[in-house]
Amino acid sequence: MGENTTFLKNFLRNPGQVGAIAPSSIHLVRMMVDWFDWNQIRNVVEFGPGTGVFTQAIREKLHPESTFFAVERSAEMAEVTRKRCPGVTVYNDSVTNIAQLCERESVEKIDAVICGLPWASFPESLQTEIIDAMLGVLAPEAQFATFAYWQGVVLPAGARFSRRLRNTFANVERSPSVWLNLPPAFVYRCTKPALPNQAN
Repeated sequence: MGENTTFLKNFLRNPGQVGAIAPSSIHLVRMMVDWFDWNQIRNVVEFGPGTGVFTQAIREKLHPESTFFAVERSAEMAEVTRKRCPGVTVYNDSVTNIAQLCERESVEKIDAVICGLPWASFPESLQTEIIDAMLGVLAPEAQFATFAYWQGVVLPAGARFSRRLRNTFANVERSPSVWLNLPPAFVYRCTKPALPNQAN
């Protein structure tokens, strides 16, 4: 209940950064997290953990040799995630600084990004800045997953983001709808192109 209150307070204070009135449901968490190839990926980053519901699931899936950290803009929600997931490094920072954060963690390239950012609430300039920063540290064939609320898809920013994903990644799929979420959502599952000499 306390986490829900924190989430709602942050939404009311800055809806453009939070984007929803309640944390993601366990059904959406599973739809996001179960897709990744956890036996292969080693360097994992979470963008916008919020209250840590995805963080907890990621921690349970991680390979023992993996490096994992999260980046949360809200200081209050970063602290909630730290309490929920002791031992996980949660940076109170902007994901646009991901290159510097990777350097601090001695991570050269990221194999997987699990993202809870409210893309449909962002202006085009911020969408571009975040994606460009992320692409700068993604490994070839890296996996990226983020979710979208169905009502946000019809907004200009939501439609623009969908086009941007398809123009950026080698493969973009939509998961089945998660109706048991507030609001209903689906997951974008994206794979970065391989390097030219690695392509089939």
